[in-house]
Amino acid sequence: MRYIRRVLTPNETLERTAALINVLSLETAAAGQVADVLRTHGETGELALSASDMEELRSAARALREVFAAEGTDAAVSAVNGLLRRSTGRLRLTSHDGSTPWHPHLDRDDDAPWGEWFLASSCLALAVRLWDRQRPPGGVCASTGCGNVFVVEGSGPARRYCSRRCATRERVAAHRRGRGAATGP
Repeated sequence: MRYIRRVLTPNETLERTAALINVLSLETAAAGQVADVLRTHGETGELALSASDMEELRSAARALREVFAAEGTDAAVSAVNGLLRRSTGRLRLTSHDGSTPWHPHLDRDDDAPWGEWFLASSCLALAVRLWDRQRPPGGVCASTGCGNVFVVEGSGPARRYCSRRCATRERVAAHRRGRGAATGP
């Protein structure tokens, strides 16, 4: 059973999804790092993740990355719909035996494996975001060598970078390339 003390909002679930995808994308990510991300996003209790749990979580992260990498709303919806068809159970309500308010789940039960829970809860949050905002829920950082996924909040121009740090690094690199071409050999 998951031991979250309160129910995350869909936005908080998306932030957790992005953080987990990013840590699970690291080949060297250890179970302790994944547990730290889970704790940061509200999980409590024992978080002993086995090698099998880690592989299931990595597989779910790879599948969910496709939604963030989708080019446009229709492609993101198609990716989420495919995941919902292939990888989730029926919609159900749970209160985790009265320990939380009632909320929806798409995994098979409260004791579902970590990978199933991660994929199902993320798909639910992504579906709600796509339905609510009618645009892609996030993206993949365009910074060379980064590749982190990020959640788009609010409206405005399309976002290309996961952070100001990546955007600044790319802007400085472009400036240096421009200066090098201008001075020439």
